[in-house]
Amino acid sequence: MQMEKERVHYEVHQNCLVVYVTDDLDHHAVLQLREYSDRLIEAGNIRHIIFDFTDVGFMDSSGIGLIMGRYKKVMFLGGRAAVTNVGDVVNRIFTLSGLYQIIERYDTVADALQGMKSRREG
Repeated sequence: MQMEKERVHYEVHQNCLVVYVTDDLDHHAVLQLREYSDRLIEAGNIRHIIFDFTDVGFMDSSGIGLIMGRYKKVMFLGGRAAVTNVGDVVNRIFTLSGLYQIIERYDTVADALQGMKSRREG
């Protein structure tokens, strides 16, 4: 299943929501992303969330808040959160904020999906 919403592309793989952020992540992008991803999580079978940052060159503090909020939602459901394809600038923000202490990092979306599947089966 695929859905399109302006600066973000969403895909659902079994019980995992993949959020492809297709532009820099600032306050304006976060408002839309938060609303729509929350709707998808609350609508049903989503337990895990993966944020793909392939096309993100900049992120402000509202992006950290967005990820933390979605992390809390899926953790409450017994799930996990991950990020993929993180560039140098965003990686530095994640490292300095301590975000990697609570979320997982993978090189690709495929790796993240496999990692979450392996943990479910293991």
